Amino acid sequence: MKKERYIGIMSGTSLDGVDVVLCAIDKSSCDLLASYEHPFPETLKEEILHAITSTVTLKQIGELDHKLGELFAEAVNLLIDKEDIDRKSITAIGSHGQTLWHQPEGEHPFSMQLGDPNIIAARTGLKVVADFRRKDMALGGSGAPFAPAFHRFLLGKNDVPLCVGNIGGIANITLLGEELIGYDTGPGNMLMDMWIKKHKSVGYDKDGRWAREGKIVYPLLESMMEDAYFGMAHPKSTGREKFNEKWLEDALRGTSTGSVNTQGTVAEPVEAEDVQRTLLELTALSLSNEVLKFNPDMLLLCGGGAKNGFLVERIAALMPNVQVGVMEQADSLEAMMMAWLAYKRLHNEHVDLKEVTGAFQNSILGGVYL
Repeated sequence: MKKERYIGIMSGTSLDGVDVVLCAIDKSSCDLLASYEHPFPETLKEEILHAITSTVTLKQIGELDHKLGELFAEAVNLLIDKEDIDRKSITAIGSHGQTLWHQPEGEHPFSMQLGDPNIIAARTGLKVVADFRRKDMALGGSGAPFAPAFHRFLLGKNDVPLCVGNIGGIANITLLGEELIGYDTGPGNMLMDMWIKKHKSVGYDKDGRWAREGKIVYPLLESMMEDAYFGMAHPKSTGREKFNEKWLEDALRGTSTGSVNTQGTVAEPVEAEDVQRTLLELTALSLSNEVLKFNPDMLLLCGGGAKNGFLVERIAALMPNVQVGVMEQADSLEAMMMAWLAYKRLHNEHVDLKEVTGAFQNSILGGVYL
């Protein structure tokens, strides 16, 4: 059977760019043919962060939905033009949308992704599949993470435990064994990106260079690791609505205002690079703690965090008996997943996620926009 061509769009919680990919997909494989990272406008990023952390109007939400739809369509059109792709060869676009809020717990759980798929369809002239998370939530699931289903598709079942760690704004793990297990472990790049933006006016800490200049503030690390989320059993998922600037500020206020010397007393004021170093350790520790519960032989890393050499180094150091590697096309996998989910929807195939999200049944996910 001839492979079909799909475009996938992913804009994660880090708000560091829009990843767009072209994939060739069939029942047994998803091959990356082309990729493009579209810059995220700083003004739009600020609007999104304001909407997440402040009281906003329906008008502001509606305008954000429109602006994001235009942005995603622009990114797709630029990929098509850059790679000289025949639009008639593309079956559909899979769009995740930009998550503003993810609330899987409580009396009225919901997940909100913006980026009007009608606009994407109108501006690109292509069929769009979107709104993947809410059907799973309607069936009692947490609506996240979806990556484990795609990891199993790519890597299959394994006789020996194999773990995949996906480090985006939020980090999640997948255990590929007889049973599929996957859940969010906590912050990935999001808090580190927020802190360096605030203090250095750059989008991210390239290769963890700034974090290398600092030292771990152990009272702060311990305070953050005491958060109830880290002790919750899976299935579970989280996002920026939980791990955000206010959460970090509360942790800083609730800890000693200095780093700790060998006698356990405050030695000097906390420097900004020490907080950055501690946030990197938080990501490495919270992820490795969960991986070690399953005692895998190997951990394969993907997502933007897999490009942070210092973070990868720390994860490996915390798990000396686990072989740690980086997957091929590590930073394109989430966008590839969106292309694959579009393929699954148009072929009316269930996505096997109930083991991961806690939904009471697997289902066909996503809505189709012509």
